[in-house]
Amino acid sequence: MNWITNYVRPRINSLFSRREVPENLWTKCPSCGTMLFHRELADNLNVCTNCDHHLAITPRERFTALFDGGVFREVKVPEPVADPLQFRDQKKYPDRMRAAQKSTGEKEAMLVAEGEIGRTPIIAAGQDFSFMAGSMGMYVGNAIIAAAERAVQTGRPLVLFSAAGGARMQEGILSLMQMPRTTVAVQMLKEANLPYVVVLTHPTTGGVTASYAMLGDVQIAEPNALICFAGPRVIEQTIREKLPEGFQRAEYLLEHGMLDRVTHRKAMKDELVSILRMMTGQPAPTRADLPAPATEPALPEPSPEETAEKAG
Repeated sequence: MNWITNYVRPRINSLFSRREVPENLWTKCPSCGTMLFHRELADNLNVCTNCDHHLAITPRERFTALFDGGVFREVKVPEPVADPLQFRDQKKYPDRMRAAQKSTGEKEAMLVAEGEIGRTPIIAAGQDFSFMAGSMGMYVGNAIIAAAERAVQTGRPLVLFSAAGGARMQEGILSLMQMPRTTVAVQMLKEANLPYVVVLTHPTTGGVTASYAMLGDVQIAEPNALICFAGPRVIEQTIREKLPEGFQRAEYLLEHGMLDRVTHRKAMKDELVSILRMMTGQPAPTRADLPAPATEPALPEPSPEETAEKAG
């Protein structure tokens, strides 16, 4: 038995052999190209630590950071008819839905939740761009109506985070019908004198921009978010002219009066708390949440003998 071949060499190979590294540990920033460790990126709310570029974030991750203690309760959304047009392109519509549900772990492209931010009760709705590009279908329309109805029922403001590529083509005219449906839902909030705040994230385009995403009492956007109906490439090809630098980006729209604020994702919670408390007539938020001071136990009353001794 050759102990060098059978023992020493395998031992050395095991020490210096290349270990398999999971592919999802690192994310490349699409703006500056920096490789970002997944835990560091998650702790920074999916914002690049090098160039401050805002990467996509799912509604569930956003709500966990937004709500106090990461605690929120999902609002039930009515289920629409599945595949009403029997649509098929390269794949059947149900097959695309199952693939999106498997990759995202979510039922559909919008999540509705209720909870508190800065001790301020709210209803929140968030679109998930990773679910079929956040496309607006019947479920998204039902979700916004459910969010508005719950807001009216509980007397809470509604905060909506938009992120979509437009209407869902697999549902045809039924997806376009969600534009007037969601507009009516927003009108319900206005008639109930409840604030409706929209946070536009990258990208918010198409029929979503042409309906509920631009109807907020206050319009906020994340930095450098693309916000438009038709994309810049389509416009350039149509008018055959070069568009201004940063056209249809959040900062450009802020300068031209389409937005009220452009707010960094890490400052979004404090911004929303301040705006919502002001709009609902509540006092300014308290920046510290300390427990009430402990009360000192009451001293026993002196007996008549003790009182007489002290007097003597």
